[in-house]
Amino acid sequence: MTARPPAAAAAARRDDRLARFAERTLRAIGDARLALVLLLLAGATNVVAALLPAGPRGLDGLPYAVLLGAVALSSVAAVAVRAPAAWREWRRPGSVQPGPGALIVFLEPVPDPAAAAERLRAVGYRVTAERRRGRWAVHAVRRGWSRFAGSVAHLAVLVVILGVATGSAFGSEARFTLHPGDQALLDAPRAGFTSAVRLEGFDAEFAPDGRPQRLDTTVTFLRDGQPVEQRLLRVNEPGAFDGYLVHPWTYGPSARVRVTTLGGSPLVDAAVPLPEVRDGVPVGSVELPTIGSSLGLALADARANVLGVSLVGRDGLVDTARLQPGDEVRLGDVQVRLDRFDAWVTLLSRRDPGLGLVFGGAALLCGSLAIAFWMPRRRLTIRPAGAGGRLVLRGERFDRPSEELERLRNALVDRP
Repeated sequence: MTARPPAAAAAARRDDRLARFAERTLRAIGDARLALVLLLLAGATNVVAALLPAGPRGLDGLPYAVLLGAVALSSVAAVAVRAPAAWREWRRPGSVQPGPGALIVFLEPVPDPAAAAERLRAVGYRVTAERRRGRWAVHAVRRGWSRFAGSVAHLAVLVVILGVATGSAFGSEARFTLHPGDQALLDAPRAGFTSAVRLEGFDAEFAPDGRPQRLDTTVTFLRDGQPVEQRLLRVNEPGAFDGYLVHPWTYGPSARVRVTTLGGSPLVDAAVPLPEVRDGVPVGSVELPTIGSSLGLALADARANVLGVSLVGRDGLVDTARLQPGDEVRLGDVQVRLDRFDAWVTLLSRRDPGLGLVFGGAALLCGSLAIAFWMPRRRLTIRPAGAGGRLVLRGERFDRPSEELERLRNALVDRP
């Protein structure tokens, strides 16, 4: 036998040390206790961020990203540590020992090992046979790949958690109320951000009992101030643009009014929303600071399009009137004209970079759990026992264990 050169022996020892170090490191990173600590730390960080004035934006930074990366690394390491054993068990079945949870059936007469192996292969088992000192055993596994489903399910839960945490840390949400023709940015203003939405119109249809039958919001998405596409938004049908989902959040009536002094100087010329409801009537108001008064508005009769207006000064109520579109009336020292009724819509804009992870993790979790539940793994060993053979069967789940054992017995033993 030729001895190894000193350099080759040193290299082999170095490789062995590196391999052992890598294995110990992988097992330490994939330890369940470390994963639990990291998950608790991530949860506590989210709770603290929710209580701080800055909210989720306080998580938008490198430390939180490093923490999420550590959680992901720990989960991947845990799967990597367990995967080789699952692979070996699937590709080369090992011995199954009797004990709690095992099903045992005796086979008579003693089965032939080669014939038993062939019959097990015929019903879907992967088989290995061994002989030692005149003794034999047949080991088999069916659906051995199903064991990976458990690891994938744990990994899928982590993917969902990472998706939620990513959305909380790096997502954004904005709400803005628009009248037809108004536009707003989809997120907080920042350098280079030009994605915006413009409200084109709102169309609603109600049943006789007052229930909404149709709530259509027409918007135009803009980039760099230029229209890009027009979309019709409905309940549960948001619009997607530049990574943002835009939902119609709520709506209400508004009145386009023009208020001038008796000399014709304009005080207000705008759509005034009626966002509050008093005694079943939508109401709103607009301040007139130039004359130290405020104008109250109420949709007195929605069917007849009648708007109630009241002028309140420093000393109390000045005057009231009822207007329809096109009417103009004098209240105290101002002229009030109702041009038309309109609607306001509050839109919710949300960007969630973790949404794909959430849905992907949920799909992965459902798929892996379905595999683990409907296609459970089966492991068995057949050894000689007295005048017959003993079959030891283990599995993750048995619906009808006696029937399953009987099917195996019938497949392995020839009936006279």
